Amino acid sequence: MPAAYKRILLKLSGEALMGDDAYGINQGIVSRIVSDVAEVQRLGVEIGIVIGGGNIFRGMAGAASGMDRATADYMGMMATIMNAMALGDAMRVAGVAARVQSALNIEQVVEPYIRGKSIRYLEEGRIVIFAAGTGNPFFTTDTAAALRGTEIGAEIVLKATKVDGIYTADPKKDPNATRYAKISFDEAIARNLQVMDATAFALCRDQKLPINVFSLFKPGALRRVVMGEDEGTMVHI
Repeated sequence: MPAAYKRILLKLSGEALMGDDAYGINQGIVSRIVSDVAEVQRLGVEIGIVIGGGNIFRGMAGAASGMDRATADYMGMMATIMNAMALGDAMRVAGVAARVQSALNIEQVVEPYIRGKSIRYLEEGRIVIFAAGTGNPFFTTDTAAALRGTEIGAEIVLKATKVDGIYTADPKKDPNATRYAKISFDEAIARNLQVMDATAFALCRDQKLPINVFSLFKPGALRRVVMGEDEGTMVHI
């Protein structure tokens, strides 16, 4: 049975790389992410990844403590580069071909983001890891995921979280909360469901780019989403 998508954009939070650690990069978690991604790639799916930096630095927290917001956001972008390099190296060790592209120009470390080159890498069967967000302060890595997904012609944005979808209420607080299998962009807005930040969400809606919110920590979840099975929550037009 073929995969439901030819090209996807996977959004990973920096916090996802921590596992149960207080901060930093948990190598066990990274290895499992690489294994899951490689399994999907073997299905013939082209994969772009946008990664956050919250496990190393939180721009918002820095701003709240008195740091200039733009400065804090640039520091956060550099944290995403560190995460992207760690993920890219883990893929190299696992024998998975990957390239890291950064929206900030640090050519001695990683190559700059060039849209045409990233698309060529995807067509060649390499995984492309997009670092440094959009390269601009005041925009989140959610927005970077929506932007890069649109630019590379992804058919869907997959947002990996700690929860296996979007619920009617907080499932940790309300035992009667139920998971949405599918929900429209308009309904998600009307219900004030915090799927992504508003800018990212609006961009996906305007570009008719669906979003699937699923659990990164549920075994086999990424593969099931890519195969079009009932996994996570699909946000659609």
